[in-house]
Parts: sequence; C-alpha cells; structure tokens
Amino acid sequence: MTTAATIPRRITRVPGGSPAIARRRTLLLGFLATVLLLAVAMAASLAIGSRDIALATVIDAVLRPDGNLADHVVVRDLRIPRTVVGLLAGLALGLAGALMQGVTRNPLADPGLLGVNAGASLFVVAGIAWFGVTSALGYVWFAFAGAAVAAAAVYLIGSLGRDGATPVKLALAGTALTAALTSLITIVLLSDGDAFDRYRFWAAGSLAARGLDASLPLIPFIAVGVALAVTAARMLNALALGDDLARGLGQNLVTARIVCAVAIVLLCGSATAMAGPIVFVGLAVPHLARWFTGPDYRLILLFSALLGPALLLAADVLGRVIARPGEIEAGLVVAFLGAPVLIALVRRAKPVAL
Repeated sequence: MTTAATIPRRITRVPGGSPAIARRRTLLLGFLATVLLLAVAMAASLAIGSRDIALATVIDAVLRPDGNLADHVVVRDLRIPRTVVGLLAGLALGLAGALMQGVTRNPLADPGLLGVNAGASLFVVAGIAWFGVTSALGYVWFAFAGAAVAAAAVYLIGSLGRDGATPVKLALAGTALTAALTSLITIVLLSDGDAFDRYRFWAAGSLAARGLDASLPLIPFIAVGVALAVTAARMLNALALGDDLARGLGQNLVTARIVCAVAIVLLCGSATAMAGPIVFVGLAVPHLARWFTGPDYRLILLFSALLGPALLLAADVLGRVIARPGEIEAGLVVAFLGAPVLIALVRRAKPVAL
C-alpha cells in the first residue's frame, strides 16, 4: 500500500533530476569561487609588495592618481603593469595548457611539450647574443617568433608519415625538438657570458620589469588566440573520443588540429614573450578546472581562463612576501609550490576522459 509519506521519496528519485541539479550547483559555486579567487589575487597584487599599501589607497591611486604621493606612483607605474602582465600571461597559459592536453590527449602536456618554450628561449638568446637586445620589448618579438617557428616545426615533423599528426607523434616531435633546441641554447650561453647574465633573469619567469609597452602590443595576438580556443572547444570534445569516433561524428581532424595549433602558438608565444618560459601553469590549471567541470572542454577552457591568471598572480604575490625586501620570481614559486598540489589533486580525482 502506498502511503503519503512514501510519495515524496519516489519523486526525488526521478532519474537525472537530483544529479543534474547537483552538477549545476557545483559548476555555479566553482565559477563564483574562481572569480572571487581571481579578484583577491588582483587586489593582493596591487596592494602587497616590499611595502604594503592599504586597499583604499590602491583604489584612490587607480581612480584619482596623484603624482606627488609615493604610494600612488608605486601602484600606477609598477604594480598595475605587473598585474596586467600576470592577467594576460596567466590567461594565455591556462588556455594553451587546456588546448594542448585536449589536442594531444596527453594529461601532462604543457607549453614545453611542443617545443614552444625552447623555441622562444633560443630566439631570445640569439637576440641577446647576436643583436644586442636588452629591453623587455625587444625580448617580446624574438620570443614570439621563436615560439611560432618551433610549434610550426613540431607540427610539420609530427605530420610526416601515413597517419598524419597523431597525438603521440606530436608529443615525440616536441620532445625531440626541445632537446635539440636546449642544446643549442646551452652552446650559445656558454660561449657568451654577457648573454647568459641578461638571459637568466628572463628565463626564470617573472612579472617584474615587464612594462605595459612590452605587453599591450601582444593583446591582439592573445585575443585571436582566445577566439580560436573558443572555436576549438567543440572540436576538442570530439577529439577526446578518439580519431575514429571523431571522424564518425563528422569532425575534420586536420582542421581541428590546425585551429588548436595556431591558438597554442599565439597564446604560448605571447605569454612566453611577456613573462618568460613559465612552467606548470599550463600543466596544472586544466586539472584544477576539471575538478569542477568534468570532461567538457567548453567549461574547461572557461575555468582555465580564470584559474590561470589567479594562480600566476598568487604565486607572484607570494614570491614578494617570502623574500622581503627582495622577491622570488613567480615562475620559480609556481613550480615549487604547485607540484605537490597537482600530485594531491591527481591522487584524489577520479579518472576523467581527456
């Protein structure tokens, strides 16, 4: 006999009802938490440094700047450009990492996998040693060109053979090219001590001494990369099913990989040019995003675009705090502290299709 007390229980067990609501709630809470984390990281980047500045003073410096006040000058001339670089580089690295892991179906893919960092570094070394480049703006164009050339070389090498550019071939080509380019970098640096001294600061991965003059020219490239990443989201969902199923769904594999490759070049090249070859952000951020989103790349890309700058800015702020009155470069901090976090997340997380 059915009683009134049993009816509500049966209604709440309608298939797909409760899990769908729980998933939407998780996504919403995750999105709000990510936005809040990014806002806190931006505020901390503007307020915290070798000298702390009250948040009210920071807001005053942004809205009503006074060139006679030292705190206003610090915020306007030093910390705002640094925060902008962190936002742009983190956004680019987060999206590029998600694209790389999707197109190669490799959960360990990052800008180093396809030779992007090595190509950018080699061109910067060449610019320093042979062309006398010393400014951050000069590094930008050499790094961007090197990243583009390296990524194009990896794709061409990986495309050779009957099956074309498969994920395994792209990964192997990127690893081989990285090893070769790293050897060339070492040869050049060992033969030129002055070039090594100038190169090592850029190679550490830092947001300091990167003015707006070196970052604003790269915004159009990042914008195009973001647009291509949005276009590639559905393609990545198809590629995650495997080449055969993707073809069966009508996906053109060559088109999908070219779109992703161009987006990766633009995003990684711009980020590396601005902040140096920062590692780990592109590797860890997509894993953090999947913690909230699951395997849907439309959501992974959105969360990666928010988590990337939040992680990079937080690492930069921490580097300023732990080494006062000096600082530790953000690239070193994010690599040192982020690896244990990623290991813990991977150990806790359930397997997710890539």
